[in-house]
Amino acid sequence: MNNSRRAFLGGLTGLGGLTGLGGLTYSSAAAATPRHLRQLLDVALNHESYWSLVAGQFPLRPGKIPMNAANLCPSPRVVSERVAELTRDEDSDVSNPNRAKFAVLLEESRKKAAEQVGASPDEIALVRNTSEANNTINNGIALGPGDEVVLWEQNHPCNNVAWDVRAARHGFQVKRVSVPAAAKSAGEVVKLFEAALTPRTKVLSITYVSNTSGFRLPAKELCSLARQRGIHAHLDGAQVWGYLKLDLKDIGCDSFGGSAHKWLMGPKEAGLLYVRKERIAQIWPNIVSVAWGADSLTGSVASRKFEALGQRDDACLAAVGTAVDFHRIIGYENVEARTTELASALKAGLAKINRVKLVTPMSPEMSGGVVIAQVPDLDRQKTGALVKDLYDKYGVAGAATGGVRLAPHVYIQVRCRGRGDRRSALGAACVQHDGGHRDGDPRYAGAAGVSGVLQPLPDDAQFEAKSLNGALAIDVFDVHQFFRFYPRAIDVYRSMVRVDQPAELSAIVDPLPHFRLHFVKAVGRRR
Repeated sequence: MNNSRRAFLGGLTGLGGLTGLGGLTYSSAAAATPRHLRQLLDVALNHESYWSLVAGQFPLRPGKIPMNAANLCPSPRVVSERVAELTRDEDSDVSNPNRAKFAVLLEESRKKAAEQVGASPDEIALVRNTSEANNTINNGIALGPGDEVVLWEQNHPCNNVAWDVRAARHGFQVKRVSVPAAAKSAGEVVKLFEAALTPRTKVLSITYVSNTSGFRLPAKELCSLARQRGIHAHLDGAQVWGYLKLDLKDIGCDSFGGSAHKWLMGPKEAGLLYVRKERIAQIWPNIVSVAWGADSLTGSVASRKFEALGQRDDACLAAVGTAVDFHRIIGYENVEARTTELASALKAGLAKINRVKLVTPMSPEMSGGVVIAQVPDLDRQKTGALVKDLYDKYGVAGAATGGVRLAPHVYIQVRCRGRGDRRSALGAACVQHDGGHRDGDPRYAGAAGVSGVLQPLPDDAQFEAKSLNGALAIDVFDVHQFFRFYPRAIDVYRSMVRVDQPAELSAIVDPLPHFRLHFVKAVGRRR
């Protein structure tokens, strides 16, 4: 098992001082006692403890709380170590034969990213960030005098000012739609954009979730509105890739951009550009380099023509797939639900603080993971000073964007730190949550199906038991279920080899692409 995998497993099992495990640590070939297994089961049954295991994946500095996912997220160890590992490998041998593997790894990242967002690999270009993705669409669509581009006024500059710059060169008109903060429904928002569209409109370019207010546009409805009129619908997804469980085919956009360094928690200077296959041929690339032939009208296959940028950081591109794997193991829906839970708790806490005005809508349907609050009478400079105080005094790293911007993600734990002043500053950091799964949940009863006979466990193929080199091997295909299943698998092993409760068991655990427990032998007894 390589170091990155060992670190990944170590984080998942609480290495790094997870509270509640009483100093319990595991290695890749650790001995597990009944007492330890009971503790592990208790962790798995407790909602917040499960997310503590997720948080344990990140090498966060003690006392610091990163709440600026809208700008930059930390990467889990498995991602940063993958980048370091591949960088060392490339630096040790820069020959073409050694570097040939990066073409394969790039395609693996493309395939995984495509699956994550509901697209085909040929519709995905791995660019450098959302800014490059947005500008590729900006510069790639044929526009001229008499044409119109409709924007949301809250678009990021790379999807806002960038259109003004191009309009100054090519003579088309840019129109902006303002959405009031008090908007209560998707229908109300759609009507505002519909009123701005005309027969001259060629592009509707919007932001899924605003980085300056946290407001969430009804993307699917707006894309449908554009498509009905033959208008190219582009989505800036910087605040949703890695947060929302996306299905771009269902949303119906013609193009979409995102950054790996934000909510995906991936490598820096890597991003995604999706272009619907029917639109690829109609959009010119920003840069023409290696991979294009002598015929200027032909080039790389499908959306790959948008990523012909010369020498890239091969390790970072490969690690995009690792970041997607991290999300997949947790579950795309679980990441979205957890982040929404954190944002909702944060908003509820901030709303209770005197003199604080919540800018972001309370409704999850009208907002995302970005939470912004304003303090009346504080100008931008004073707001910046307040944000600095939050970091210097309480370790809370936010941003002074649109007010005080706090954007939590899955590495944030919802628990009270025991300091009243911090409670007031964070609000939701003191929200108690007693959720999680309970004993008797039929989804986690699969282990009961094995009683001395090796057979698939009846739980929708999430678990599978088999004989491997004369020993019992149990594969677990979901990380959350892994922690629920581990103790039950130990019980199954005991029943098969007639080992009493006090026995220690030797189990070798291999974490990816799924978790496999190799139960090797009983080793001694404990009294």
